[in-house]
Amino acid sequence: MINVGIIGSGFIGPAHIEALRRLGCVQVVALCDGSFAQAQEKAQALNIPHAYASVEALLAHPDLHVVHNCTPNHLHAEINRQILRAGKHVFSEKPLCMTPEEARELVTLAEQAGVIHGVSFVYRQFAMVRQAASMVRDGTVGRLFAAHGSYLQDWMLLETDYNWRVDAALGGASRAVADIGSHWCDTVQFITGRRITEVMADLAIVWPTRKANIAGNQTFSHAAEAEYEDKPVTTEDFGSVLLRFDDGSKGSFSVSQVSAGRKNRLSVEINGSECALAWDQEVPQRLWIGRRAEANQLLTDDPGLMHPDAADSAHFPGGHIEGWPDAFKNMMAQFYRAVQAGAMPAQPLFATFHDGANVMHIIDAIVQSHQQQRWVKVAV
Repeated sequence: MINVGIIGSGFIGPAHIEALRRLGCVQVVALCDGSFAQAQEKAQALNIPHAYASVEALLAHPDLHVVHNCTPNHLHAEINRQILRAGKHVFSEKPLCMTPEEARELVTLAEQAGVIHGVSFVYRQFAMVRQAASMVRDGTVGRLFAAHGSYLQDWMLLETDYNWRVDAALGGASRAVADIGSHWCDTVQFITGRRITEVMADLAIVWPTRKANIAGNQTFSHAAEAEYEDKPVTTEDFGSVLLRFDDGSKGSFSVSQVSAGRKNRLSVEINGSECALAWDQEVPQRLWIGRRAEANQLLTDDPGLMHPDAADSAHFPGGHIEGWPDAFKNMMAQFYRAVQAGAMPAQPLFATFHDGANVMHIIDAIVQSHQQQRWVKVAV
């Protein structure tokens, strides 16, 4: 069995744990959180035998093989450094870190450590996204002209919506682009096999001042008797980005956390000379195939209808609903196959620290482009 430690027990930590327990070859043996009491309470609730209050203590746990970094953004870089210096395989939540300089450093450290390294870009692991990527690779789509789409949410729509992600010191200089636009960029690069090389961005702060609940309640709590304090906002709620890819094709996407009624709508469309492909994460089992001279198609994630190199990402017969937790399990399965093999694959299906660093460079270029109001090249 592969012994795993989890650092951080907020929303995403339990999602990692649930996915890992579905693999069969992994046991979560330790959990670390901000205080021992909090870690112990969470460990008991999640049936994890050992609890720790510091990263150092968790890393010293006997016979620990892999560590998952599920902490808030501003802690990612330093904790990833600690894991790598301890020689453990590491799976990090996105973003990999907060700056391009940290990204370069972490890639170097991961290579030097010789460990398996992954970043939680989950949308590439949906069955229909894998199918779309396979159709691009085998030439079904033809020559690519363009890729476009959006990632829309509404959880920051109200002036009283506030949590740590709004604070640039904790969430980073970019919010909507870094938080969800990063997923869109990774997904479109995975499907097309192309790299985003240049960007032109226009970002907007819808609420320059937000009202934070003094009691520190959760984002979605809006008690009538609540008391609020004004907090200045420096990170974007909405943005539009033009893209240039390394093969000369073009693209664009919009990102929003203030689009009423959109809960988690990542959508992407690929336009090629033979057909177009479109996928929407809120109806994830369908891949739309658009054609000029014949009827359009809706392909569903039935393994018997999918390309052989993508069919293993759909686990049940057609019509049996699979979604985000199943894509999360696919991501973990790909990562742990590499852990079992003891080496990074030549062409990993999971996102690596290299992919995480690449997306950090894209985000940095988008922020620069907005600030300077010009096209900005993405650093290599």
